[in-house]
Amino acid sequence: MIGNLFGVLFDGIAYGSLLFLISVGLSVTMGMMNFINLAHGAFAMLGGYVCVTLLNRMGVPFLASLPLAFLAAAAVGLVLERSLYRRLYKASHLDQVLFSIGLTFMAVAGATWMWGPTQQPVVLPDWLRGQVSLLGLDVGAYRLFLIGVVVLVTAALGLLIERTRFGAQIRASVDNQVAAAGLGINVSRVFSLTFALGSGLAGLGGGLGIDVLGLDPTFPVKYMVYFLLVVAVGGAGTIKGPLLAAIILGVFDVAGKYYVPQIGAFVIYGLMVVLLILFPAGLVRRRG
Repeated sequence: MIGNLFGVLFDGIAYGSLLFLISVGLSVTMGMMNFINLAHGAFAMLGGYVCVTLLNRMGVPFLASLPLAFLAAAAVGLVLERSLYRRLYKASHLDQVLFSIGLTFMAVAGATWMWGPTQQPVVLPDWLRGQVSLLGLDVGAYRLFLIGVVVLVTAALGLLIERTRFGAQIRASVDNQVAAAGLGINVSRVFSLTFALGSGLAGLGGGLGIDVLGLDPTFPVKYMVYFLLVVAVGGAGTIKGPLLAAIILGVFDVAGKYYVPQIGAFVIYGLMVVLLILFPAGLVRRRG
């Protein structure tokens, strides 16, 4: 019983870590840049397809494909931000939603045309398969790897936002664009790089998530609600909030599907309602 409980808890943390990695970029664009980007999952899907293509068709090692997935999603995000997204920064939220939903369906159609409608297979390296012993209990090697990657990414992201000049420029640009521009900050460039960073993290998460979430052209639509849940419950514009929310939702989702499979995903929707009633502004509020 204890082993099963630990296994469910561990798998839930791994699943939540993956949701956080993909969702944190959405938290930045919604909370800091005040843009509702429902096409965020399309960047994660792009990262997944980049990994699959590099692995299956070009023989690139799995670890080498991950930074390339990040760079590909970041590059596409930068181009789209420069050419399309920035035109809607001052538009109504309804316009932003309609635009990003349309972009999502275009991404689904494009992925179907290029890679087909079926699930994409991925073969992990031997050292990421099977199980390893952790505190006397066997856990999945790949899920342990996921948690380790997310810990490193979260620490690096926290340092970037809180301890670097670029992080200070992001916070200044978000708080007051006019004042930031008056101080010599290129607000347009800061927003572009921030959007690219969030898109790249989604692409990295998409590459890491192929074995856990699966990958097919419906990916952006299938998991859109999950990414929004993480941001809404955790609090847009923060790192700690979505991380905490993703872990909680991941654990309850896995536990619900394991212990009460009859009601399946209803568990996290019920939990979402409770958490939003208790914390209507999110678990963690962004500091002004």
